[in-house]
Amino acid sequence: MDIRAVLLSWLLTAPFALHAQWLDYPTPGIPRTPDGKPNLSAPAPKAADGKPDLSGLWRLGVEVGIGANITADLAPADIQPWIAALSRQRLEEFGKDDPEITGCRPGGPRHITRAGMAKIVQTPALIVMLYEDLAYRQIFLDGRALPQDPNPDWMGYSVGHWDGDTLVVETAGFNDRTWLDFAGHGHTEALRMIERYRRRDFGHMDLRVTLDDSKAYNKPWTVSAGGTLAADTELLEYVCSENEKDQRHLVGRTSEEKKVTVAPEILAQYAGVYEVASPNAFDNRAPRNVFTITLVNGELLLDMQGKGKVPMIPLSETMFSPRLLGTYQFVKNDQGVVTHMLVHSAEEVLTAVRRR
Repeated sequence: MDIRAVLLSWLLTAPFALHAQWLDYPTPGIPRTPDGKPNLSAPAPKAADGKPDLSGLWRLGVEVGIGANITADLAPADIQPWIAALSRQRLEEFGKDDPEITGCRPGGPRHITRAGMAKIVQTPALIVMLYEDLAYRQIFLDGRALPQDPNPDWMGYSVGHWDGDTLVVETAGFNDRTWLDFAGHGHTEALRMIERYRRRDFGHMDLRVTLDDSKAYNKPWTVSAGGTLAADTELLEYVCSENEKDQRHLVGRTSEEKKVTVAPEILAQYAGVYEVASPNAFDNRAPRNVFTITLVNGELLLDMQGKGKVPMIPLSETMFSPRLLGTYQFVKNDQGVVTHMLVHSAEEVLTAVRRR
């Protein structure tokens, strides 16, 4: 199995797909339209104590591209050199040592930022978040402070309070064994995160996440996120380590692939904007996958959906792989002009047509 292709398929579909949920189990007590469908535009509910009620099963997380590179909005000078070097090393090895994807360990900060399923259970003094991989978070609303010298934890320690109709969550005490994104950006145990949740109506949640780690990054930064209520289904477990057989076969780049170099004049031919059209070409509202390829300092960078540039590591003169995001093959016509890019995923090979 090509783990790069598997992750590409996940990234392209994560905001729109259900993973392993129950089918056709109606959620009780929710507003519905006359045809019986969940009314996601109905007013946001209130809890018994008058606070906004965030309870429910949600698809929460940042945009797909940001999930690939959460530092996309930072300037290079804001990322300390050792972190940049660590990310580069992990990219060149195709993320074979990713503690979550190949190591089956909790995602830590990525549970907070990525697009995925989370079930929120709310009480006046405690909010619990449950995840498919059996990880969980406890957010204490009883006025306690964060621990001063916590034992480093995979999921950190969280406290929260209400700011009007917004839940503000502060989390610290992460261990330094998790990655922030698919590009392999690391962090230290000094990492602190602040989340701001606002349920703007019944079926939509706004989320802003600020990351602050002065030992790895020279300034804090904020990513915008959000989510949609997953109605009429239920959370089912996903156990990564069950029947796991991939990790032992992951070796990163082969010795021959490490020797591959591509001349700048050839790389320049590949720069452009490529688009995988919607399956329904007549529906302008349907999601499209746009890839922007740029040439910077003699290296191709892949930008997914307008965010999240990651280096494209050459495997041959025409084939490139930005870590776990699949493989990309540039194709020329008879006149030697690059017309499209083949996007190899686990399930299929998509054609991304060059738009400019």
